[in-house]
Amino acid sequence: MKATDLSSDDRRALLAVARHTVCAAVGAPQTGSDPQPAADLPSNGAFVTLHRRGQLRGCIGTFTSGPSVVATIREMAAASALRDPRFYPVGPDELDEIDIEISLLTPLEEIADPQQIEVGRHGICVERGFNRGVLLPQVATENGWDRDTFLSQTCLKAGLPPATWRSGGLKIEVFEAAVFGEKSEGLR
Repeated sequence: MKATDLSSDDRRALLAVARHTVCAAVGAPQTGSDPQPAADLPSNGAFVTLHRRGQLRGCIGTFTSGPSVVATIREMAAASALRDPRFYPVGPDELDEIDIEISLLTPLEEIADPQQIEVGRHGICVERGFNRGVLLPQVATENGWDRDTFLSQTCLKAGLPPATWRSGGLKIEVFEAAVFGEKSEGLR
């Protein structure tokens, strides 16, 4: 089974796992038991993104295969709430304003030609030396970026000059993601 084969019930259950994990991580009172999705896929990696009032509040992910998608979602949800270095940790008082989105990833695939990148389909990972930047596929479409802007912004996220992708010597990898969230699933 692939991530794109998930039923609405499984997507909702994975979102419930993420919500339960975020609440527990920030010390909010819990009611009920930890949810368990019917399908537990092998994990190719995942990102958990938190938004507060429509603004990014935390996003952490991994391309590493975990023992299961549920284990990966739990780990990334807690990290997004507490360890995104761009933000202070989420507090229990924010939970009512937080929306959760999950991106289940395909494996990274190195490309030789940046023209292979399809905006809206691919996410990008760039790497040079110790610098690495990743942007999920939905980031480009949400911001109305074309391919060149998407590549430039990914370089900036890696701490590199925006035109680095044009000069060569940069490892560029793409991936796809099955993206779903509390809003798209009618949970918020």
